[in-house]
Amino acid sequence: MRDATGGVQSVLVLGGTSDIAAATVEQLVADRCRRVVLAGRPSERLDAVADRFRSPSVSVEVAPFDAAATETHEKVLGEVFDAGDVDLVILAFGVLGDQETFERDPAAAVEAVTVNYTGAVSAGLVVADRLRAQGHGTLAVLSSVAGVRTRRDNFVYGSTKAGLDGFATGLGDALVGSGARVVVVRPGWVASRMTEGMEPGPFATTPEAVARDIVAGLRRGRSTVWSPSLLQPLFGALRYVPGPLWRRLGDR
Repeated sequence: MRDATGGVQSVLVLGGTSDIAAATVEQLVADRCRRVVLAGRPSERLDAVADRFRSPSVSVEVAPFDAAATETHEKVLGEVFDAGDVDLVILAFGVLGDQETFERDPAAAVEAVTVNYTGAVSAGLVVADRLRAQGHGTLAVLSSVAGVRTRRDNFVYGSTKAGLDGFATGLGDALVGSGARVVVVRPGWVASRMTEGMEPGPFATTPEAVARDIVAGLRRGRSTVWSPSLLQPLFGALRYVPGPLWRRLGDR
């Protein structure tokens, strides 16, 4: 359960090596979070992230989790919840991929879609069921502004985020009245391992800045977090940009 001041005491990260999720956990640990579960495919990097938060006052667990192996989600996530209530779940896994590769190799596109969307639907529904049973807790879903209106240069990735965003929004509606809720996080271009070597996009941000926006949104009870916040009115306007102009922007 959250503490007397509403602080998160336990957090589960699905996609334990995510830079944004790690930055968020760092802030939560500094604010009295005492149980951290990092779920992801076993790797040295996952272990390194776990070591980053482990201390005498913070319990850190590593759970094997494969977003694409949907048949394992109920068992793996069930074990985490059976070990104790979870105040916050951060759904942070996903792959960016390369649009040109996807267009040459549809099988590669399907693999990305399976992780980014199918895996998220599976894990999200399992988590929602557990949070509903607890009667409390928040699922924070890392979406993207790439899904608000897909662009020519990354429409496979963007389409997965569009689907994820719609799923998460609907799931939040389904949880109303249960004590559990969903927060949809829509970052812009983030300087992270995923975008390493790429030219920064407009209004580029950092994992730490997104984390601050997430934590602030949680405290304020927001259902949607834009990061940076100015992207909300910007993309509200971009929805109405004529198709020919939008295609030109998408080719840049």
